[in-house]
Amino acid sequence: MKHAFTEEQVRNVARGLDLAGVEYFEVSHGDGLGGSSLQYGLSVVDEMKLISAAREECKQAKISVLLLPGIGIREDLEKAVDAGADMVRVATHVTEADVAKQHIELGRELGLKTVGFLMMAHMAPIGKLVEQAQLFESYGAEVVYAVDSAGALLPHEVKERIGAMRKNLSCDIGFHGHNNLSLAMANTMAAIEEGATYVDGSLRCLGAGSGNTQTEVMVAVLDRLGYETGVELYPVMDVANKVVAEFMPRPQEITGSSLIMGYSGVYSSFLLHTEAAAKKFGVDERDILVELGKRKAVGGQEDLILEVASAIATNK
Repeated sequence: MKHAFTEEQVRNVARGLDLAGVEYFEVSHGDGLGGSSLQYGLSVVDEMKLISAAREECKQAKISVLLLPGIGIREDLEKAVDAGADMVRVATHVTEADVAKQHIELGRELGLKTVGFLMMAHMAPIGKLVEQAQLFESYGAEVVYAVDSAGALLPHEVKERIGAMRKNLSCDIGFHGHNNLSLAMANTMAAIEEGATYVDGSLRCLGAGSGNTQTEVMVAVLDRLGYETGVELYPVMDVANKVVAEFMPRPQEITGSSLIMGYSGVYSSFLLHTEAAAKKFGVDERDILVELGKRKAVGGQEDLILEVASAIATNK
């Protein structure tokens, strides 16, 4: 969406999710609070206005915001609380939980449901993932997520990670998947089976790369399995198909580039930046992504995409 959500879109989605019985939903883009910038893209509408609009539409649902240390600052989170936020999810690379101590503590101080979000979980050994999750818990995180940002994990790998976290943490465990290998739903179910009590979805899969676990499908699957989610299937289908589908730039699907993201373990939010770089330098998107995977690029290194594309073009 390139930070292009309008107030009307946010109001319509918020109203639909609230009506469906969703307990928490996030009002954000992938760069979080303060992420409207020349580097990441300028938002069409100020994010605080969107949070306020969503709050006005909700009778029972709670609103989450995303905060990336190094991008969002204290004042951003304080403004988000004033606008109506109830939860903050503080996201770091899987080996860098220590940079988020003050952000987690601030979330608790402000009375928010406070979550630690360990991105690119496939890039760390299980022991390291658990160590970093324990750091988040020690700072006060009430939930800690393993985040498959690249859509690279396989179901047995999700089970190993979530199972290890469940054995070594006392707080709630969450899972956030991407669908680059067509495994988001399977991975989400694997996480639940191993003890995850918070799982993420996006309506119509709208999200980076090939999108996330599809919310309305997840609701149907969990209902079939006998889980009591409190989310009504028909209303959540309606907001997906009558609201979100109408403003999506294109249907979510697994393209050659997003498939390579999952295969190579590249951050899903790199997709649009990579498409632009490939066009600018006249090179194959897949070659850029494979090289980024070899270099173990992580979120925040978007400038590396242009460097790689330039190098490939020079060596053609």
